Amino acid sequence: PPGSTGPLASPTYFWGTYRPHVYFGMKTRSPRAVVTGLMWLQHGGNLRHTSEQNDGVARYGWLMHDGENFGVQEIRDEGLVLRTEFVKQPGGDHGGDWSWRVTAKMEGKGPAPLLSLFFYVATDGQGTLRPVLENGTRLAAVAGTAEELGDFTLTFLPPTGEGGEGPKYASYNFLAAGVPGLHRLTDLVQQSLRESSVFSPPGRPRRRFFGVSSTGGLHGEPPRGQLLLHQVTLEPPAVLEVTLESGSAAGVRRGRLAGPALSAALARHAAAFEQRFEDTFGLGARGVSLPQRRFAQAALSEMLGGIGFFHGRSLLRSEHREEPVPGAEATLFTAVPSRSCFPRGFLWDEGFHLLLLGRWDPALARDILAHWLDLLNADGWIPREQILGDEARARVPPEFVLQHSETANPPTLLLALEQLLPHAPLPYLRRLFPRLRAWFEWLNRTQAGPEPFTYRWRGRDTDPERFLNPKTLASGLDDYPRASHPSAQERHLDLRCWMALGARVLVALAERLGEPLAPYRDMAAALSDNDLLDRLHWAPELGIFADFGNHSAAVALRWHRPPPVPGRPPPAPQLRREVREAPRPQFVGALGYVSLFPLLLQLLQADSPRLPALLGSMRNERQLWTPFGLRSLARDSPWYLRRNTEHDPPYWRGSVWVNINFVALRALHSYARAAGPHQERAAELYRELRHNLVANVFRQYEATGFLWEHYRDSDGTGQGCHPFAGWSALVVLAMAEDY
Repeated sequence: PPGSTGPLASPTYFWGTYRPHVYFGMKTRSPRAVVTGLMWLQHGGNLRHTSEQNDGVARYGWLMHDGENFGVQEIRDEGLVLRTEFVKQPGGDHGGDWSWRVTAKMEGKGPAPLLSLFFYVATDGQGTLRPVLENGTRLAAVAGTAEELGDFTLTFLPPTGEGGEGPKYASYNFLAAGVPGLHRLTDLVQQSLRESSVFSPPGRPRRRFFGVSSTGGLHGEPPRGQLLLHQVTLEPPAVLEVTLESGSAAGVRRGRLAGPALSAALARHAAAFEQRFEDTFGLGARGVSLPQRRFAQAALSEMLGGIGFFHGRSLLRSEHREEPVPGAEATLFTAVPSRSCFPRGFLWDEGFHLLLLGRWDPALARDILAHWLDLLNADGWIPREQILGDEARARVPPEFVLQHSETANPPTLLLALEQLLPHAPLPYLRRLFPRLRAWFEWLNRTQAGPEPFTYRWRGRDTDPERFLNPKTLASGLDDYPRASHPSAQERHLDLRCWMALGARVLVALAERLGEPLAPYRDMAAALSDNDLLDRLHWAPELGIFADFGNHSAAVALRWHRPPPVPGRPPPAPQLRREVREAPRPQFVGALGYVSLFPLLLQLLQADSPRLPALLGSMRNERQLWTPFGLRSLARDSPWYLRRNTEHDPPYWRGSVWVNINFVALRALHSYARAAGPHQERAAELYRELRHNLVANVFRQYEATGFLWEHYRDSDGTGQGCHPFAGWSALVVLAMAEDY
């Protein structure tokens, strides 16, 4: 309902670490929120602010985060160890108070370099901030007011030594500036730095350092908001605290949450987190080792700490219009796949995220799911990538900003809803039902295949000469091999299985609400009919389930030199596709994740004669089996680890992906408990696969400090984006055997 994200309706979730793209920062769930954050600079190094894939920060991530009131993060950057902690305290009508503690120390011996910590608060189009200065140079506090947040005071306490020692010598600088947009904060601070400040501790040599100065900044760009920044320069170790106190909590506050009171609150919350984690996942009771339990806590915490709140408009390409159009103004509360690479919402990722979040906090998961369904347009379409607001858009290459209104994405939200359904309140489900129905009907109508009960992903790449195999971004499996020549005759196996899942969930939802069942029941029956599935997708000549389409296996990328143009330098050679054998309508021989979908989504009956072939391919080391999990494409496939273009390395062509391995474990666990001729084989595969997947993801985390986007099938090394505590965090549910 309108207003449901505000401080009165939802005080618990009003403030949060909802800025996943920065190393540490908080904001409210407001459309034009006041934002707070941290930057740091080791003098002689680089200014750190937004989490970047290759900026040299060795390790970072939340070790504990409960998704509501408390979190502890550790960052390791070139010898510096930063510990960022926060705790919230309820009270008043505006989401209560919070406090931060940032502890800085150096690893190893030797002289500590000068370190500057920059604490800031900024507005975005509304709200006012007033600096409270001490001695004209130290920003002691900020008095502010903003819509939804009301009056508040942000206080920067003087630094102390580690372990409660007394005051710590520091130099202070202060910046007040107009901001053209929150996405320009790093540039603004960078351009305000001048090497004219002096650090002069009593009885020690003086040192020059870069301090912020109001003479710098971004000139000629009209401001949209205000920035107030407090720079503290010191020699680690040191402890710094920041408190935000809400004006409306003054009457109920029992004293400032700082010093010993903050230490006590952090200890209390840490103990509560550990207990709740054990109560939820039971890893201690299962005999899981302490290092593995800490790893599982960090995986969940990094997902919770990556939840963001976004506001803005998508840029859309509609089949009804020539020019791109801005979508409706929208807000989105969502987890993100990766704080460094993908700090925004992705539709098919979110269904996987909600499987874990729904176990930890079902109310939080329901809130996120509702936000996603509120993005539905009048046709029933949800854009697959959500790029809302300047900060989100600044992180996306221009060619990916535009969302195409015929492009779908797997309806994994229904996978999560199936789990949330039994305990979800009826009024919530009633509001959900019409939206889910509209989304499912949009998928059924727009992604229909060439004959009844077949389906085809729209939006495959259109330039067949450029790609070894034109990509199918809509499927989520991007470069997984499909029919070599895209056509309207294609039948996509994975999409058909997703539609079967959708129909099954809608039947359960309609049943719970007392709505008419017939249309969904008939469709679910047809889509899970094993004989019809066989007729449409079983390839007897290949011995696997497969896509069908206009296909040639005899294709390769070859270097071509375009013809020269008189008077111009010779053109660079290009990698183009050659087709050595004409395509014809046939099944696509690409054994991999797509082939397993009837098993993955549990459409095959427990006594299906097709199960042995699928279980055999899964366990075959020449095909999908590795000591680290199931690879995405068989090792004996002609596309295995092949580049798709000169610039596109293989992605879903051999790597081990945690999301599909988790769904495989879930299915094997189910088949291992269903009476039938394949029960023991499924149980054996389940035990081995679970061990391999969990052991490797943990091993790579111990070695690198990160969860990864995918893992190399030859040696288990983490690859792609990191940290990737999106679906790779599903390893927690595998450890708990909670499916």
